[in-house]
Amino acid sequence: HVQLVESGGGSVQAGGSLRLPCAASGVQVTTNCMGWFRQAPGKEREGVAAMDPAYGRTFYADSVKGRFTISQDNTNNTLYLQMNSLKPEDTGMYYCAVHPCLEASLMMMVTEDFGYWGQGTQVTVS
Repeated sequence: HVQLVESGGGSVQAGGSLRLPCAASGVQVTTNCMGWFRQAPGKEREGVAAMDPAYGRTFYADSVKGRFTISQDNTNNTLYLQMNSLKPEDTGMYYCAVHPCLEASLMMMVTEDFGYWGQGTQVTVS
């Protein structure tokens, strides 16, 4: 069965960096569309970054463009989110999930179309 495990979260000062791994089992990160989401207290879950490995395409929320990078590593079947120049508004629980590669939905990171959510990892920026 599919299992996603996020890690790498923590507390960091504004301007700092973190890299979040999402270890996958039961699904290949190199052949499946996947994405990263975050949820701040009292707010809805929002898409941060997504990728379609078949076409090498990546998508980012406007709020993180130029600061965050989504990538994959096929040697350990892991999806990554590199986060640089972190801001306090980046604080939240970060999740990875799998998408059925529907182009428009993936590009817009429609939450309801993603599945197999991990348990999340907390990122706090102060």
